[in-house]
Amino acid sequence: MSDCTITAYENGPLLVRGPFDLVDQNGDEIERFRKTIALCRCGRSRIKPFCDGTHKKIGFKAPGGREVRLSGNGSPNGASESPPSR
Repeated sequence: MSDCTITAYENGPLLVRGPFDLVDQNGDEIERFRKTIALCRCGRSRIKPFCDGTHKKIGFKAPGGREVRLSGNGSPNGASESPPSR
C-alpha cells in the first residue's frame, strides 16, 4: 500500500495526501471528493473538518511542521524537512 503524508502548513491547514480513510467520532466514513484534502486547524471553517480558507480571514497563527509519512499500517516511516510544493 502507498504512503499517506500529512503536512501542517504554517498559519494554515493540515494537507493530507495519499490513501487514507476519514471517519467521524462514531467511525462513520466522511465522504471526500479528492485524493488530497486540507483539514481545518483554526476551528472556524464552515465545512469542517475541511478547510475553507477562513484561517486567512481571522489571522490564524500556528507553526508549520514536518511532513509525516504514514505507511500502509498507519505507522510513521520517515519525515521531510520542507512541505511539498502545491
